[in-house]
Amino acid sequence: MTVPSPYAERLRRLPVRRHEVSVRGGTTAYWEYGPADAATTIVAVHGFRGEHHGLEPVLAFLPEARVIAPDLPGFGESAPLPDRTHDLGEYAAWLREFAASVAPGAVILGHSFGSIVTAGAVAGGLPTPRLILINPIGAPALEGPKGLMTRLAVLYYALGARLPERVGTALLRNRLIVRVMSIAMAKTRDAGLRRFIHDQHDTYFSRFSDRDVLRDAFVASVSHDVREFARDIDVPTLLVAAERDDITPIEAERSLSALFADATLVEIAHVGHLIHYETPAEAAGAIRRFLRIRVAPSP
Repeated sequence: MTVPSPYAERLRRLPVRRHEVSVRGGTTAYWEYGPADAATTIVAVHGFRGEHHGLEPVLAFLPEARVIAPDLPGFGESAPLPDRTHDLGEYAAWLREFAASVAPGAVILGHSFGSIVTAGAVAGGLPTPRLILINPIGAPALEGPKGLMTRLAVLYYALGARLPERVGTALLRNRLIVRVMSIAMAKTRDAGLRRFIHDQHDTYFSRFSDRDVLRDAFVASVSHDVREFARDIDVPTLLVAAERDDITPIEAERSLSALFADATLVEIAHVGHLIHYETPAEAAGAIRRFLRIRVAPSP
């Protein structure tokens, strides 16, 4: 990372501890943010091709909570799960075992692809008092406002998987393609924030272990959405949605919220699929109200 974070000062005040745990035969790296004795513990799951760093801006505005942020298997510093297909069922099973081992009974949070993983895990029996979904995937990606772009992405990942390994992996890590994606998703007009977002994607978006894991995770991300699990989730659920999300339009998010037994929908204006980078304070405020976390007095 070469561009300073706009949230660096807040993050510097946040205690951070790195850990590892064995889950389903693989080593999962995870980070613990905030006070170890906090009244509220959250397990936060990042999105497709990302890693735990992506959610740090939101965590910077939640200093009163203890947040457990793992790298998904096969991404960041977490090893792939050996001899397993990294499909949605496997990721949901991994999350159930990870949470049971590291933070049983924690609030569960997922962003983007993480919203599908967490919804699938909770619907499949992961115990949690509350569920939080940021930029939830509330409709099939191929039907979103940028459905054509998604179809091109399908071809891109298919080509990356079929070319000779070295060439295919180089294509999947191509910095120009990563930058085009980043430019398409960023909505802010703040030049400094845009530079930070692009640098985050340049730094962390290609830290996948191998192209097979990436292909499996991509197929899972475009083959499922939160709707298929919503009716099976009976815990209070917060949806933090963006009015300009190119992957799930806000109308689809409103329809999604109606499928849950107990859902609260918070809509954030002037932002797209990067709530965690562009409006983390607003997202954290919604989370704090939902969880009734009291703001600590300033030092």
